[in-house]
Amino acid sequence: MKFYSVMYQTSNSKGQELVAQRMVKWARRLGHEAWLVTSVYHDGKAVVPLDAVLKGEEGYLVREEDPAVGLPVIRVDSFKTFWPPRRVMFRDFITVLRRIDERLGIDFIVTHSTLWNGPEEVSRWVMWKKLMRGLGEAVGTTVYGHMSHYQPPDPTRYDLVERAYRMAWNVTTLPTIFKAADIVICVTGIEAEEMISYGARPEQVHVFPAGLDDDLAVLIDRARPEVFLERYGVGRDKLVISYLGTVEERKNPLAVVKVAKRLRRLKDVVFVIAGRPGDQWHEVLREARGLENVVITGELSEEMKASLIKASYLNIIMSKMEALGITQIEFMYGGVPVVSSGVYGQRWLVANGVDGVLVNGPDDIEGAAKAVEELIKNPNKREEMSANARRKASSLLMSKLMEQLLDRAKTILKS
Repeated sequence: MKFYSVMYQTSNSKGQELVAQRMVKWARRLGHEAWLVTSVYHDGKAVVPLDAVLKGEEGYLVREEDPAVGLPVIRVDSFKTFWPPRRVMFRDFITVLRRIDERLGIDFIVTHSTLWNGPEEVSRWVMWKKLMRGLGEAVGTTVYGHMSHYQPPDPTRYDLVERAYRMAWNVTTLPTIFKAADIVICVTGIEAEEMISYGARPEQVHVFPAGLDDDLAVLIDRARPEVFLERYGVGRDKLVISYLGTVEERKNPLAVVKVAKRLRRLKDVVFVIAGRPGDQWHEVLREARGLENVVITGELSEEMKASLIKASYLNIIMSKMEALGITQIEFMYGGVPVVSSGVYGQRWLVANGVDGVLVNGPDDIEGAAKAVEELIKNPNKREEMSANARRKASSLLMSKLMEQLLDRAKTILKS
């Protein structure tokens, strides 16, 4: 099978981008030809000169091993937009798709995310192929899957203008995509219900909970906690409560610092905030100043991340919005229970009182502090949650999820 994963940019830290990239990685590991189709941008910065793309007559540049992500990547003519924010658009993408199909063949294509033109263009191209075939033209079959990584237009996260734009996109574009799509890929059962409300048919839905990269799972299994502890001067007698993710307002690590401030009387507890600096970085640094129980590391390598997971007593995430929470799956695989704000997909992933604790939203500092303290006082309960977390995450390996998705696409192709 020739598989393509389409995302508006690449990244080594952002959830949607990582899922799109890991789909390619594991499709190839499972014996298929696979490419990532994306823009010239990596984390918002151009990593390929646009001239290099435009010099080719095809309108795209094939890189057998893209230096930014180490995967076979097709980078296409693209540009950043002022609106919607944080998005990239593709130019003349239907023509590019036709040329890729003619040159390489496209059996199965998956688009990711919302509020950009990639999913719309792919849906038009796939519908064009279906209509041509219905009219008797010899056109090959392409199975189309769309993965929204959906997050509701929550008024606590988005201003009125962006919220209205997202609502307009959802009610106008999603139904069009669903008409062309063979598979609607949802990260949780909660998202599946949302997609059905926008027009997806239940039989289209395929639940694909983002997935734990098998290579990272091996790193976690082999990791030694003392590597992280020694590198960042954390005593081995300390209980480590970890936040891992971009230090940005959406992820709300500032709330984690506030939890640490409430619990600074617990001398055997250290809160670690690890991740790439984002729009809340300076505020987090200011709030943490003078707190001896907070360690801020910046971005970690995969090996150091695995060591932190192994060293952690609990993972804490007070995010304002999460489609799922790949990082929580990683901690759970390492046997680390999660204290979560319980927003959206986190309610599906973390079972309250079973493999973690759900508090009352991203502003529930008191509830989070209480949950952490109770699990520190009750190590037997923590160990019970640890075993449950490990068991759940072990069923969410990327290799297993991709094999199931590719088998479904094969069945559609045959029929």
